[in-house]
Amino acid sequence: MKRRIILAGGNGFLGQLLARRFLSQGHEVIVLTRYPQGGRLAREVAWDGTKLGPWAAELEGADAVINLAGRSVDCRYHARNRRLIGDSRVNSTRVLGEAIAACARPPRVWLNSSTATIYRHSLDHGMDEAGEIGATPEAKDAFSVEVAQAWERMLEEACTPATRKVALRTAMVLSAHGGVFPTLRRLTRCGLGGVMASGAQYVSWIHEEDFFRAIEWLLVRDAISGPVNLAAPEPVPNRELMRCLREICGVPFGLPATRWMLEIGAFVLRTETELIIKSRRVVPGRLLDQGFVFRHPVLADALRKLAQTGSLV
Repeated sequence: MKRRIILAGGNGFLGQLLARRFLSQGHEVIVLTRYPQGGRLAREVAWDGTKLGPWAAELEGADAVINLAGRSVDCRYHARNRRLIGDSRVNSTRVLGEAIAACARPPRVWLNSSTATIYRHSLDHGMDEAGEIGATPEAKDAFSVEVAQAWERMLEEACTPATRKVALRTAMVLSAHGGVFPTLRRLTRCGLGGVMASGAQYVSWIHEEDFFRAIEWLLVRDAISGPVNLAAPEPVPNRELMRCLREICGVPFGLPATRWMLEIGAFVLRTETELIIKSRRVVPGRLLDQGFVFRHPVLADALRKLAQTGSLV
């Protein structure tokens, strides 16, 4: 069945991934973007992510809204960037809620981005959707957890009784076409694929194909609402991630990076060490309980597939 899908903030890495896959299946995709350029696969409609405008008419009668809007967290968390990160997530969620509430024929489902970072730094046990939420000084994640909570609170408070709402607590998406995997592969090939910090911190991840399949699956599961973890069932310690990367790259050794080296590197690269040192041991409790089957549940196999094919399947 052909669906009409609205992708808010859909010109980013994940938005383009979803747009390509939905379009390949014959669905209609409309991308809400701050900077329409034309020439892309999907039709683009201008919005600013803060206030209602002509774009809101696109939601009338749509099958689904998927909100991916949000300023990248790969930056230094100074005051201006903190404001941009928080506002871009909360405001886009607020205004989409207002637009859906005003629809005579509102979308059936609204999937809104969130983050697996919302859970407490954990080394000793996995975090499903009932896991503890909160910040840990060791992980330097107070700001990120605060933003995640405000983001989900805005979704929860939106008055859209005819539209099912799902918060996508997404882990690191591994793709050959963008995101972190190409960067990690380059670093590894340059001899920088060693253990980062203690190496004990867990990394939660999901292969790009399973990310799309989970989104597609959630669109038609009318009984599922609220938070859902989009993560593979087997998170791994950083040391295992780096070992797998060295293996697929054919590099026998990688220089390790201590905590103080990461702090210096993050400053030079204008990013934050939280992205590396926080232990995200997130597991997909609700997906597994409801029968979702992962095609790429094991990290080594998922990385090998990406390295060999460079494709979306």
